[in-house]
Amino acid sequence: MDETTDQLKKFQKELSSGTVSLVLLAVLAQSRQPMYGYQIAKRLEEVGEGVLAGKQSALYPVLRNLEAAGLLGSEVEPSVSGPPRRYYRITKPGREVLRAWVAAWNATRDSVDHVLQGGVS
Repeated sequence: MDETTDQLKKFQKELSSGTVSLVLLAVLAQSRQPMYGYQIAKRLEEVGEGVLAGKQSALYPVLRNLEAAGLLGSEVEPSVSGPPRRYYRITKPGREVLRAWVAAWNATRDSVDHVLQGGVS
């Protein structure tokens, strides 16, 4: 691998680690039903245009952290086709945090876009 590819992978990893919590909350906020990890990962693949694909194993620690923070709730239910599944749902505090994070994301994105465009309004 060349230096540019290495730097791109590093940059993508840094971006991803900063946005996974945001997109997990968003996916669960948009769902009418609680979702288990694999469903969430598949949804991210569908709507994330491949940018967030392949990160399923990284989702579980983030889901646990969001639950520990009170932003998600979960329940374990038996599965007919395998081990029990943990279903996650966003909580009211999770929705409030999501709104704040979306506002912060939009402000950051707009600021970065402004800089990348040379500061031209």
